Amino acid sequence: MPSNLIMDAPSKTEPELQALIDRLHAGGRIRVWSLVITLFGDAIVPRDGEAPLALIQSLMERLSIESGAVRTAMSRLAADHWVERERRGRNSFFRLDERGRHAFDLATRRIYAAGPPSWDGSWTVAIAGKAPPASDVLELKESGFLKLSDTVFLRPRRVNQDSDLNMLLSGMLVIRGESADHPEHIRALWPSAEIAASYDELIEAWRPLARRLERSGAMRGIDAMAARILLIHDWRRIVLRDPGLPAALLPRDWPGEKARNLTAAIYAHLREPSDAWLDAAGLPAPQEKSGYDSRFSRI
Repeated sequence: MPSNLIMDAPSKTEPELQALIDRLHAGGRIRVWSLVITLFGDAIVPRDGEAPLALIQSLMERLSIESGAVRTAMSRLAADHWVERERRGRNSFFRLDERGRHAFDLATRRIYAAGPPSWDGSWTVAIAGKAPPASDVLELKESGFLKLSDTVFLRPRRVNQDSDLNMLLSGMLVIRGESADHPEHIRALWPSAEIAASYDELIEAWRPLARRLERSGAMRGIDAMAARILLIHDWRRIVLRDPGLPAALLPRDWPGEKARNLTAAIYAHLREPSDAWLDAAGLPAPQEKSGYDSRFSRI
């Protein structure tokens, strides 16, 4: 791997990106392992899924994260079976383990969706015999289910998108049907104020970079890659807490779609230079079957 290309970064970070890096550090202790998972899911998995430690460290260094913190995060991820490590000579290479790959595969459709899901007007109710473990409850929530009780979960049925639930709902009683209630009443079941505030915060934080990109074009390689990972990290932490309601069930003046459109526009600007940086670092081209080219696409 041409490590000089990885380490060759501009001497001065652009002010809009620096403000976002400062925001990352101002939020308290950084979950480096979570940033690494974002990096893998967004940029590495579509490219055959493997990255050298040097690339990971270089990118995290651009985000003002020390190499020691990165090594600690990688050790934790390996111990928790999120990543696999392979030594080749003096170099270490990492790829998502089955657990990490499964978690991001489930989330990918929602992270890169072009808009709210289509709704056929009916509902899926899933009833467990006993309270599922916390990891299963989190997976249900990230798939758009609302927890009504310890054993009962509700989700609007999505047109052509419920086939992904078979494994998730295995062993549960599943009831599908319509409701006579008005969506306005049902909408109140979902907590939305906190999520709406998070979307507004994302818009406020990322608007300066969006304006800079619209005004003067794309950023240089590693800066673009750093901004891209920060962007998707911010976006996925909100969108996976959002139940992802169909448009008919969303509150008025819902900021989610404004935030999605801003995220998609910034991502489009960052994608070419960040991909060029990954190409120069020696990673394979994105695989066609990964769905990489259709991210945020409305086609």
